[in-house]
Amino acid sequence: MRAKDARLTSTTLCFDFGNTRIKAALFVDSVLEELIILQDGSYTGINSLIEKFRPQKSILSSVINHDVQIESLLSSKTKFHKLNHLTKLPFTTPVGKPDTIGADRLALAAAAVYFYPGKNNLVIGLGTCITYNFINKYHQFMGGAISPGMEMRLQSLHHYTAKLPLVKADWNVPLIGYDTNSNILSGVVIGMAKEIGGFIDTYEEKYGNFNVLLTGGDTPHFVSYLKNKIFADPDLLFKGLYAIGEKNYAS
Repeated sequence: MRAKDARLTSTTLCFDFGNTRIKAALFVDSVLEELIILQDGSYTGINSLIEKFRPQKSILSSVINHDVQIESLLSSKTKFHKLNHLTKLPFTTPVGKPDTIGADRLALAAAAVYFYPGKNNLVIGLGTCITYNFINKYHQFMGGAISPGMEMRLQSLHHYTAKLPLVKADWNVPLIGYDTNSNILSGVVIGMAKEIGGFIDTYEEKYGNFNVLLTGGDTPHFVSYLKNKIFADPDLLFKGLYAIGEKNYAS
């Protein structure tokens, strides 16, 4: 972290409690300074981060059942906001049952509006699931689609068959597999890339020009498979959380 006069800076911890990993991001002012992957989302682990970084503000996005005492901890030591359907957002949600929209998808939509205002944006999140999130130029979150992510596809092939092995992700993938493992990797990795490219093409047919934002930990690996012009940013979710927090902290 850059050495700065603490009196002139504002430090924020953004937490993402996802299905696969629990992560945090440290912002100094509006600059993302450090990413942290947590072993667990325990009270003790979160408290150690608070003691280490001494943030003035914090925000939590969670799609899992976490220890609710963590929220009390963050509230007592920082200006805290938990992302939920009552959060003030920089966009509207004219979709059915907006309260069911995942916290991670809200953060991605917020990031799109923050960085590309007044534009049609398709944000594709690569995580446990692939989420397709369309925000139009009027800053309306229109919905999108959800499909299984890479690890889920690899796990399901193993779980629902008698003999297929559990294959680890690998990005050196042949088009034509030469054994069981490479056949599975070709089907999963290239299949996902073709799915993503197909969605982008279909949206383009309907909406014409729009931005495509690709994010998530696997982003760098998929960029090479896509012919479409995209903006790749693995940290887009955290940037969206930061923007939402700034809109919701009590003065």
